Order: sequence, then structure tokens, then C-alpha cells
Amino acid sequence: MIVLLPPSEGKSAPTTGSPVDLDALTLPDLTAERRKVLEALATVSALPDALEVLGVGASLAGEVARNVDLEIAPTAPAARVYTGVLYAAADLGGTLTDARAAARLRSVLTVSALWGVVTPTDAIPAYRLSMGTDLPGVGPLARFWRDPLRCLDERAAGDVVVDCRSAAYAAAYRPRGAEHVTVKVLRELDGRRSVVSHNAKHTRGLLTGHLLRRAGEPPTTAAGLLEAATEMVGGALREATLHAGRGGASTLELVV
Repeated sequence: MIVLLPPSEGKSAPTTGSPVDLDALTLPDLTAERRKVLEALATVSALPDALEVLGVGASLAGEVARNVDLEIAPTAPAARVYTGVLYAAADLGGTLTDARAAARLRSVLTVSALWGVVTPTDAIPAYRLSMGTDLPGVGPLARFWRDPLRCLDERAAGDVVVDCRSAAYAAAYRPRGAEHVTVKVLRELDGRRSVVSHNAKHTRGLLTGHLLRRAGEPPTTAAGLLEAATEMVGGALREATLHAGRGGASTLELVV
């Protein structure tokens, strides 16, 4: 099992901890690309038009200014840095002290505009950069990461990839050689179903936490993933169904 997550917009900035060690992050083959994006981000973030280039409002000026010093900023496990709705629901920080869940953390990969990909245990600083950015000196980030992230294919081969990412981050990497299952969340109200956004993040987080903590072995097929998700029906979910697609791709629909 591999679970692909987007990063959260909300991040908790560590106040202690050693600076980021790019060579120590998961998949050190990405070090050159990480350094290129990191240096370009620091340069752009020091410019007068940094907010416009990075596509953020004035309320985030402090976070953009923090990008300038990311190479010397304190770090913490990504599970504690990412603090958005999905991560809160998954309680990835709690998994760091849960023996069963901690053993499975390597299967959770956050696809990041800055780092390419990190696991919950990788030590990173808080940063501000979205995958939809066209970063001067690098270019559109989803396109930039597409070839380097092909290294994930070997890791995913013959396994099931549980894709909880948003469209912008899905554009940076599409699994090959694995059963690729996109997680879709629907809301049922008065007998009608509709796609949701905020609840989708929360439900994908609950699914991620369940996959890490459940007593059974991690699923290795789409059918096994459906079985694991069905364990949540009657609690967080009303229904879980699997819809087959083409080329090993399918969609897991979760109804809340």
C-alpha cells in the first residue's frame, strides 16, 4: 500500500530542530531538484512582487518572508508541520508514537511543490509554495516534478496506490505499474449525492488514519482497499464502493 497525500496549506512552523538535510529526506535521488526549487523559492520570496508571483494574499506575507531562510530554519517531522483538515483527521502526528501505525508511515507520501515527496517522518521546515506556481528559474512546478517523480513507479509496482491528492498535485505524478485508486468523497442529502470539498479532505484523512491503525495487514490490491474502507461504514461512512476504470485505474467512492 502507498497513500499519496497533498500537503496542507496550513503549517505549523517549528521553533526548534536542526536545519533541513536534503540528503536525509526520503528518496535522496531528488536532492538536486529539491535544492533547485529551494534556492529559486528563496530568491523569489525576497523580491518586492513575491506575493504576486507565489499567488498569495497580503495576510501570508510573513510566511513568504520565512521562505528566504528555509535552509537554516528549524525543522520537525512533516506529520507535525502539516496541520490542515486532512492531516488533523488522519492524526499523523499521533502515529509517531503508535507502534503499529508508525511501522506503516513509510507508505504515506506527501507530494510537495518544494520537496517532490516526503514521508511523515521527514524533518522539514514550514514553507509557502503551491504546486500550481510557475516559479521563476524553475517553471511550472507540476511539470518540473513529473519526470523526477517517476522514481516512485518502482516503489509502487505491484501494489495499490491510494490517491487522496487534489488535482494540482495529481498533475505532478501519475502511478504506473500499480493499481491506482483515486479516492472520491460524496455527500448524501435527501437521497441525492454530490461532490464535497472540505468534507472530502476530512474523510480522506480519516481513511488514511484507518489504513495506518487498523488491525489487518495493509491492503495490496484495490479489492483489499475496498474491504478496509468498508470497515468504516456505519461510523464515518454510509457507503464505500469501488468503480473500475482503464489501465489499472479505479475510483473508491466514499459516501458520508
